[in-house]
Amino acid sequence: MSLPDDGTPALLAEQRSGDNAPALSVSELSGALKRTVESAFGHVRVRGEISGWKRHASGHCYFTLKDENACIDAVLWKGQAAALAFRPEDGAEVIATGKLTTYPGRSKYQVVVTRLELAGEGALMALLDKRRRALAAEGLFSEERKRRLPYLPRVIGVVTSPTGAVIRDILHRLEDRCPTHVIVWPVPVQGEGAAAKVAQAIRGFGALPKDSAIPRPDLLIVARGGGSIEDLWAFNEEDVVRAAAESPIPLISAVGHETDTTLIDFASDRRAPTPTAAAEMAVPVRAELVAFLAELGHRQSACVTRSLVRGGERLEQSAARWPAPANLFAPLAQRLDEVGDRLPRALTQRTAHARAELAAVAPRLQARLLNHRIERGQEQLASLWRLAELAHPERPLQRGFVRVTDRAGKTLVHAATARAAGEVDLHFADGKVAARVGDAATPRAFRPAKRVERGGSTSYPPGQPGLFDSED
Repeated sequence: MSLPDDGTPALLAEQRSGDNAPALSVSELSGALKRTVESAFGHVRVRGEISGWKRHASGHCYFTLKDENACIDAVLWKGQAAALAFRPEDGAEVIATGKLTTYPGRSKYQVVVTRLELAGEGALMALLDKRRRALAAEGLFSEERKRRLPYLPRVIGVVTSPTGAVIRDILHRLEDRCPTHVIVWPVPVQGEGAAAKVAQAIRGFGALPKDSAIPRPDLLIVARGGGSIEDLWAFNEEDVVRAAAESPIPLISAVGHETDTTLIDFASDRRAPTPTAAAEMAVPVRAELVAFLAELGHRQSACVTRSLVRGGERLEQSAARWPAPANLFAPLAQRLDEVGDRLPRALTQRTAHARAELAAVAPRLQARLLNHRIERGQEQLASLWRLAELAHPERPLQRGFVRVTDRAGKTLVHAATARAAGEVDLHFADGKVAARVGDAATPRAFRPAKRVERGGSTSYPPGQPGLFDSED
């Protein structure tokens, strides 16, 4: 809608000559604003307190910078967020460096942060104190969680820089006191990514199996030389503190000089003022240990000797109060003599009684034994007689069998033997019949004939020989 010359609103918008305010689209206006803001505020440094810190799944971080009167949105892209030297938290006072831009999608402006730093040492200490109180409230620093260090560890794991003077001091001190197997896990101890590497090393040592090719340490030392609070900040990061608190291996923290304090010192099982002191805590002095063992051996020998001496003295004192051996054993000896005198008489008397008892029962025992033997003999004889009857050669003749013998009475069991004998005897149950063995190669025709029973005897028709009739 446009206004006519007299100022009255018109129904339709019209473009008039000399009009220096043409209508812009929303996108054109947003783009103009973006260019203007980025041109005027291409580089800014803003100091404020972090609020609403949020790390997106993409890795980008979104938050708000505020003071007592105003606030401004800020964004930290993934690449810059990974390079941060500390872990931002709500309430931390920081200085954000970047550029101001607009977000047309929501008609708002924000700071695209390229660098984020704590606003001075005071802000750093405030953040450190806040983090310390939060972790202490979780119980990570409680004394009940701290464990005793092993007296003489076989393997010591050291988490430190492999090129600094710290590892040389530790190894030299261990060599002087008590040579021990040392495994070094090299890590950066300051700068970008140092905290993540230190935490990874602590957890890596704890994850080693006991039967692996790399021996699992009995004790860990996390060490770094002295420096400013910014140099030691990696050991104040929450990830490092939690890794130290969760370590299954006892841990000594030796970060900085004696006056330096980091949060890992509160979570470790023992804090050493210096790396050299950590090596002294880790192992005893070998010479002192040998001397101590020798002293213990001497004391043990002295105790044994003293015990033997005192035992002998007590034995002598007790023996002095005992009666004389002759008086002590005299009643027993007399009792033994009396028993020895009575023993032969008792044996003679007992033998006589036994003989009398045996003489009284002997007749009954002999008769009973004789009857028993006779009965058993009769039973065995009857059994043998039955067996002999069954085995008698004439027994089968009762069932219709015939026994063939030669003229000498020898039993023939083979046809060849019978043919060789020529003349045989056929033994029946009721008598013997002589017979002659014919040639089997020229058998006679034989035709069974009807039997004729006459007068209780069996006969055959004339001309029909019997089975056992001999031929002349």
